[in-house]
Amino acid sequence: MKVSRRTQEERTAATRAALIEAGRKLFAEHGYAGVGTETLVRAAGISRGALYHQFGDKTELFAEVLAAVEADVARRLAAAAPAGDGGDLVAVMTRAVEAWLDACEDPEVQRIVLIDGPSVLGWVRWRAICQPHILGLIEAVLTRAAADGELRSLPIRPLAHLLLAIADEAAMYLHAADDQTTARAEIVRIVDTLVRGLTVREA
Repeated sequence: MKVSRRTQEERTAATRAALIEAGRKLFAEHGYAGVGTETLVRAAGISRGALYHQFGDKTELFAEVLAAVEADVARRLAAAAPAGDGGDLVAVMTRAVEAWLDACEDPEVQRIVLIDGPSVLGWVRWRAICQPHILGLIEAVLTRAAADGELRSLPIRPLAHLLLAIADEAAMYLHAADDQTTARAEIVRIVDTLVRGLTVREA
């Protein structure tokens, strides 16, 4: 009977996946500062040496965890507001904002993306990791709206950056609000007004 053996590549992938999965759970529950390397490797079922071999240190593992969480958020937004679903710009952007605010209620997103991400990695690196995931979705929605003649004649890339900044600040505002129900309703109403101002019908 032939015994199959995992390749080195498969073992490496499995080790990285185990560490990222453990990191997501622990960082979300306890924050970056509250999780030691020994706790991480024990939860992942690997050696401390494997952690250092794969990621170098806890900070680099955290960066990979952040990227994984942000990629999941991007998939949720794409499912909620696909760029090519035939909806108008206001409807698509409103659904995207609602999905983003829903995602921000997830402890993983709150702690890893919004709180620890900028402080642990610094704003520049945090932005470099998070931006590509969501920015591409916003650009796709705007590009489709421009092709449909719905968007005012505006440069899409800087507009996408500005809308992404609004989304990030909205999440921070909601997270800090005493009355989150009211804050959420106000955010959605403001975004609706802003996006309507970008459409040709409002020109």
